Amino acid sequence: MEKTEISVVIPACNEEESVILLYNELKKNLDKLNKSYELIFIDDGSKDNTFKQLKIIKVKDDRLKIIKFRKNFGQTAALDAGFRLAKGNIIISLDSDLQDNPDEISRFLNKINEGFDVVCGWRIKRNDSLSKKLFSRIANLVRFVILGRGVNDSGCTFRAYRNYAIKDINLFGEMHRYIPYLLIWKGFKISEIKVIHRARKFGKSKYGLKRLIKGFLDMLVVKFWMQYSIRPVHLFGAFGLLITFLGFIIGFYLLVMKFFYAQSIANRPLLLLSVLLIILGIQFLIFGLLFDILIKDYYKDKRYYNVEAIIE
Repeated sequence: MEKTEISVVIPACNEEESVILLYNELKKNLDKLNKSYELIFIDDGSKDNTFKQLKIIKVKDDRLKIIKFRKNFGQTAALDAGFRLAKGNIIISLDSDLQDNPDEISRFLNKINEGFDVVCGWRIKRNDSLSKKLFSRIANLVRFVILGRGVNDSGCTFRAYRNYAIKDINLFGEMHRYIPYLLIWKGFKISEIKVIHRARKFGKSKYGLKRLIKGFLDMLVVKFWMQYSIRPVHLFGAFGLLITFLGFIIGFYLLVMKFFYAQSIANRPLLLLSVLLIILGIQFLIFGLLFDILIKDYYKDKRYYNVEAIIE
């Protein structure tokens, strides 16, 4: 069997007016590359005729694969399903709303062939509503503060991945935004290219405050996983030691007041606070040790590091 060189993964939710137009654009550009390819559309619980339109395309092109969700599970789940099915050496992901321009796929491939594992699109000039651009800028600023330097536009779905880089990533929630950070953490080489962002022709954006809040919570998970997934005791233990130390300091202060200044401490709120802090600190230490044991069991048959090559 001929090895598939390129897989294109496209999540779609209520995009009946866009999918055929997008398919035609993709086919035109991919045919010019003279490479074997497959197109994977994921119908993420659409309520319109998106799935019907995809089946019409499937009849005339067996390179098209369709994944249909029973209900809407979100863009992250759709991308994860597409990545798992993809067979190509290079996997391209993009949105189905026609705002990403398939003409630029060749630029992604040229950049990834320079030796990168992942190439991310950067929508330098966005054609979105003012509110969406504002939310996006705030989200990117928060990501920079919490996660550090990653990519300039982590919300852009238009990306190219080497197969081996993306296959080992487990996605859930709104985690697709943080794929570049997870791959940087694993040691893969990442680059960016500036891409054209076209105005939306049909439908309406699914982005809103609800997704922003979910994305923020998932970002905290990513931060914890990147920094403490191997040794959670470093986080919980350090916090526990700090709380316990504060409790002992308060307790020592009360003892000084009692024995050197003959003050009664039995009815002072500080005594209760001291005992509470010591108990909480010990609990955090115990939690850290228990989480550390669980992590060791989790990685028993896995490796938290990534081996690029073995030469024998």
